[in-house]
Amino acid sequence: MSSNVSSPEITHAPEHASGTGRIWKTFWVLSALTVVELGLGYFLYWKHGELSYALTLSTKLLIAFLTLAKAYYIVSIFMHLGDEIRNMIMTIIVPLLLFVWFIAAFLWDGNSWKTLRNTDGGSRPDQTEQHQQHAPAVEKDAKK
Repeated sequence: MSSNVSSPEITHAPEHASGTGRIWKTFWVLSALTVVELGLGYFLYWKHGELSYALTLSTKLLIAFLTLAKAYYIVSIFMHLGDEIRNMIMTIIVPLLLFVWFIAAFLWDGNSWKTLRNTDGGSRPDQTEQHQQHAPAVEKDAKK
């Protein structure tokens, strides 16, 4: 009897090349958006105080918009919401938007409460405390 057992060699080539294109596209899109955001941030840092208020505000709004675009792209690709049906997307997006709206509303209300807490809700003008130094008390009979 022969102790040699022969079996045919089975080799499988990995077939992952088709899925890497989407990952690389996502990588380059997110990298480009990040580089643009950083460039705008450094621009604001270097020109601090030299820019007009409108230009500074518009640059900050552009950075916020790019950040939201990156968040949308990440959720769409990595959480696979871009491939889902509309009802599933709305199930996730609507509560998220309500949560963000609640945070903004609470911050707005907290700021108004902070500025109006010493004025009886705006019914009387804000009074600042004035510190006066009083002369030290001297007893009349102490000098005798």
